[in-house]
Amino acid sequence: MRPDTQKLLRTGSAILSTGIVAAFLAVTLFGGVGREGPHSNSGWLALMVSMACLPTGSLILILALTKLFSDHRR
Repeated sequence: MRPDTQKLLRTGSAILSTGIVAAFLAVTLFGGVGREGPHSNSGWLALMVSMACLPTGSLILILALTKLFSDHRR
């Protein structure tokens, strides 16, 4: 595995896991999410972090996986 591919995998996994943890905390520890949004300020912050990290981490991870398969073919 090339070093740049490894760095992309590590970064994408870290960002995606941060988003998953933030979403989990918004739903459980920070008061939950109702029909009108989270019930606390911490819940809103966790929701915003998860909404930023989940798509970004997913795209970086997809890029890293395609690069990994491309490197494997060479």
